[in-house]
Amino acid sequence: MLTLKYITDNTTEVISRLAKKHFKADDLIHKIIELDTERKQTQTAADSALSQSNALSKEIGILYQQGKTSEANNAKAQTTTLKETIKELTEKQTIIEQELNDLLVQVPNLPHESVPEGKGADDNVVERSGGVIPNLPEDALPHWDLAKKYDLIDFELGVKITGAGFPVYKGKGARLQRALINFFLDNARDAGYLEVQPPYVVNAASGYGTGQLPDKEGQMYHAPLDDLYLIPTAEVPVTNIYRDVILNENELPIKNTAYSACFRREAGSYGKDVRGLNRLHQFDKVEIVQIQHPDKSYESLTDMVNYVQTLVEKLELPWRILRLCGGDMSFTSALTFDFEVWSAAQKRWLEVSSVSNFENYQANRLKCRFKGGDKKTQLCHTLNGSALALPRIVAAILENNQTPEGIKIPKALVEYTGFEFI
Repeated sequence: MLTLKYITDNTTEVISRLAKKHFKADDLIHKIIELDTERKQTQTAADSALSQSNALSKEIGILYQQGKTSEANNAKAQTTTLKETIKELTEKQTIIEQELNDLLVQVPNLPHESVPEGKGADDNVVERSGGVIPNLPEDALPHWDLAKKYDLIDFELGVKITGAGFPVYKGKGARLQRALINFFLDNARDAGYLEVQPPYVVNAASGYGTGQLPDKEGQMYHAPLDDLYLIPTAEVPVTNIYRDVILNENELPIKNTAYSACFRREAGSYGKDVRGLNRLHQFDKVEIVQIQHPDKSYESLTDMVNYVQTLVEKLELPWRILRLCGGDMSFTSALTFDFEVWSAAQKRWLEVSSVSNFENYQANRLKCRFKGGDKKTQLCHTLNGSALALPRIVAAILENNQTPEGIKIPKALVEYTGFEFI
């Protein structure tokens, strides 16, 4: 979340910049400032009462020594009243601080100055593109038909076992999944990312730390008996490794990668765009996360985008990179680049990765800080990216590489799959 100091010191700027995200912040920001003023006044009153109480406490002993019993008793009565006042003010301040925090988490992150204007996906800007779009025959099959033809993925069996959006991968389909996971992890390690294996369920504090709670609570699977949440992405547990941690400046950047299954309710997703692997409730993904110095986070963002580009190039997929406009950005992001690959049979672009810089927005919620050479403590910047999400990568590989004889496996994957052809 934004720091209270930044909001109070830069009120007009905050409201103006949030407008680029099409977020009307006026009332919310002004309510925050009003509560902060009330908080300060309450704190001042409590401090004053405490000071008076302390002074009287010292005076009481002296008065008793001097035999001024009546005055000492009066002073004692005053301290009792002051203690009650201090208690009431402290309780009031606790309530105000909770209300203030509840409002602060409703304020989105500020978009970076390079974020383009726009209301939605149609206004995103294509940064660059590459690869060769295959010229398939008119009777080319979409991936869900290819998966059935070659017995790779059973969507109906997934419905039987769990429900829609939980496919069962079989034979070479399962091996292709495992090959992609290992391929992505090996490439991430070669790029300097430390592999971790995180839990697939997290507590509410972890969801709050990375911004999934309370903003996306309805999109997460919740186990209410234990108050735990199934992770929507490995970003959540991996970034929370550094919650309430003070790092040394020379430890930055920290670079982690993790494979995990991801779970998303995807409430409200219907229609042709959700068919097959296009939108699932459970899917596999390899994530990259960086904890970085504020002065170097945008350099790291560029590096991460360039790294993801190498992955889609090695997989021989046609790709493009989009700079997201203000209206299409997430609640927590300051700047996001989406990767899309071309689906030859569906004849459309499929999103396979988002790479984002959150600046200190997540770090403020996480209390993820570092201590510099001047011994002062500062908030870190956090970044993350999909590298990569498997479902639509698999869809594009199956569709783009289909031939009358079968499906050709990209050369970079053959050593992982153990086969060149399906």
